[in-house]
Amino acid sequence: MGQINVTIGGRSYPLACRDGEEERLNRLAAHVDAKAADLQGALGQMSEPRLLLMSAILIADEFFDLKERDPSLGDTIATGALEKAAARVEAIVAALEKRRANA
Repeated sequence: MGQINVTIGGRSYPLACRDGEEERLNRLAAHVDAKAADLQGALGQMSEPRLLLMSAILIADEFFDLKERDPSLGDTIATGALEKAAARVEAIVAALEKRRANA
C-alpha cells in the first residue's frame, strides 16, 4: 500500500493508495489544489470543508462539461470515474476529521 502526502489549500494531508498510483494521485491532488487556489483568489479565505466542497463542485462541473461534449464517455465510464473521485474525496475528508480530532 502506497502512502503519500498531498497539499491542498496550503495544508498537507496524508493519503493511502495502491502501489503504483502515487504519481496519479499527486497529479489529481495538484488539480484539486489549483481549484482551491482559484477559489481562494476569487473569494478569499474560507473554512477547509467549504474550500474542499467548492473545489469538488468545480471539478464535477468540469467533468459534466466533458461528458456533455463527448457523450461517448458513457455512463459506465462516468460512474467509475465519479466513484474513484468520491472515494478519494472521502479519504481527504477522513484525514481532515482525524486531524481535527487529534488537534
